[in-house]
Amino acid sequence: MHFNTGQLTGNFVPENDSSNSSDMSSDSDMLSDSSSDSDTDIESNEGSSNANINQDSVAPGSSREGLTLNEEEEEDETIKAILRNTKLNRSHPPTIALDDFVVDICFHPQNDMIAVANILGDIALYKYTNETTELVSSIESHLKACRDIEFDHDGKILYSTAKDLSIMMTDVETEKLVRFYENAHEQPVYTMTILGEHTFATGDDDGVVKMWDIRQNGNTPVFSIKQMEDYVSAMITNKDNKYLVCASGDGSLTTFNMPAKKLHIQSEEYEEELLCLGLFKYETKVLTATIKGKMYVFNWGEFGLHSDEFPSLTKKALNCMIPITENIAITGGEDGMLRATSLFPHQHLGVVGQHNFPIEALDVNKDGTLIASSSHDNTIKFWNVEYLESLSIYEGIKGDKLKRIKHNLPSSKVDNASDFFADL
Repeated sequence: MHFNTGQLTGNFVPENDSSNSSDMSSDSDMLSDSSSDSDTDIESNEGSSNANINQDSVAPGSSREGLTLNEEEEEDETIKAILRNTKLNRSHPPTIALDDFVVDICFHPQNDMIAVANILGDIALYKYTNETTELVSSIESHLKACRDIEFDHDGKILYSTAKDLSIMMTDVETEKLVRFYENAHEQPVYTMTILGEHTFATGDDDGVVKMWDIRQNGNTPVFSIKQMEDYVSAMITNKDNKYLVCASGDGSLTTFNMPAKKLHIQSEEYEEELLCLGLFKYETKVLTATIKGKMYVFNWGEFGLHSDEFPSLTKKALNCMIPITENIAITGGEDGMLRATSLFPHQHLGVVGQHNFPIEALDVNKDGTLIASSSHDNTIKFWNVEYLESLSIYEGIKGDKLKRIKHNLPSSKVDNASDFFADL
């Protein structure tokens, strides 16, 4: 799960044809030689300013030759002031670059902090501002690759699942393990979601779903059900906590009645894997996206058949999804693009941001103004999406399909060609 269901409220690169890797059942397949992308804005130059140039190092014939010491010092101070001002005006934290493959990310529900899980089983906690990102904690949690991390509702406990079949609950402040479920599933746990103050649910690579109550002792779940023939890719519920909706690699949307501890309804099987889920329109609509880039809308409570279908823009997988408003979803794609889509009316709004490689995970911060995305190049980028609250969804993008696919929104670090020529 790469988003908190209770929270609703950029360096252009060519789109690539990387093969899909949404199913993480074989985590080792995701390790690849990847290069870090270089941001074109000021964040790529942090810590490497050459504003302080010694008088003796000025090359003969350079524009600085002949400057007096006072003139040179004055010029250097001007450069420093410009750099300081640029940093102060940043609207989002700088990029985090890591050594290991990032599997999942999760914003803290109350503080300016983000948790990062990697393929080695470790979890890192970063504090962030618009100027800096600071590693404050590194927790060696699991013996194998992490699959999913989630904070509880007040941010005191961090839940984590992994390929080692275990589930861990870690105290964020003390970093101590407070609960350990060993061999919680027979197959690696793929995803999880926090249901309430004492309950959570998990889904594994074999299609088994389990519900847990932390007030009970031992490793026994409240119930365990297998109704899907492939991995459970995502799970979601609403504030009533009656139905648990699950997306699966077998192409079905499967819903369980949690109080009754039984299957509620299973949709028809779609031709492609369902990869992610989101709640919209005040929890009356469920949106799911597929490995071929399609999106389907279901009415809450009517999970047997979708009520609307959105065609794919690129025919490439939409690996993750974030609800930003009650009507706007941001998706992370296999082509490395973050795109915003209005549900009603259905309208592609444009590119929110870009990575060089497929996007693996998304999350939104506590007030819905900032999102973070992780990519296969081991980077985490931040994007200020506050403008989406006031963006007109009725102003369509004129032009052909290619123009609509590449239309850049304010958070993107790329200007549209039409905007450039408009100033000429």
